[in-house]
Amino acid sequence: MSADNKGPQPDESTAQESGEAVEITESGEVAEHSSDEIVEDTGGKDPERAGSTGARRNLGAILGVVLVAAALVVSAGVAGWLYFYQYRVDQQTNAAAANVALEAAKSGTVALLSYSPDTLENDFTAAKSNLTGDFLSYYTQFTEQIVTPAAKEKQVKTVAAVIRGAVSEIQPDSATVLLFINQTTTSKENPDGAFAASSVKVGLKKIDDRWLINTFDPV
Repeated sequence: MSADNKGPQPDESTAQESGEAVEITESGEVAEHSSDEIVEDTGGKDPERAGSTGARRNLGAILGVVLVAAALVVSAGVAGWLYFYQYRVDQQTNAAAANVALEAAKSGTVALLSYSPDTLENDFTAAKSNLTGDFLSYYTQFTEQIVTPAAKEKQVKTVAAVIRGAVSEIQPDSATVLLFINQTTTSKENPDGAFAASSVKVGLKKIDDRWLINTFDPV
């Protein structure tokens, strides 16, 4: 059969305008497919939409990793802050730390108020090792100008003992301690001795991990 007798040929432009796809089969017949069928052949997905969906998934995964990393960094920062500004401070102001401050106030006060005419220089040196700041300067001047001459001339001897004490306030580098003291003083004029009871508010400052007395006020 000649080419003229093959029958009418489909108008290709008409098929394209109607949204149909034209396919030539192996037998030479013309098969037409709608655009909906083509979409079904690709799994019902627009290739461009599928690509954008995959990109969004990849971006979501990357953002998830970034957010997890950021959360870990924040957690580490919070843990560091808690250690330095809470746990560490708690360690420096807990009952054990308060007890160290209390003992420093007691031993420093006993050294401060106890001396003998035969050992004045050693006694005052020991006392000054527990002091700091302006109070150290005041104590040095007071003992040199007033206590030493009187103690040598009148053979004054004093012995102090702390009978009770408590920490009223404590911070990482400062503390206030209330002490109750008994003190006995003897001299050439009064060999039997005189007894006195008093209370003092002792201010402490931590320097090089040692509690030192920086104020000493009778109350």
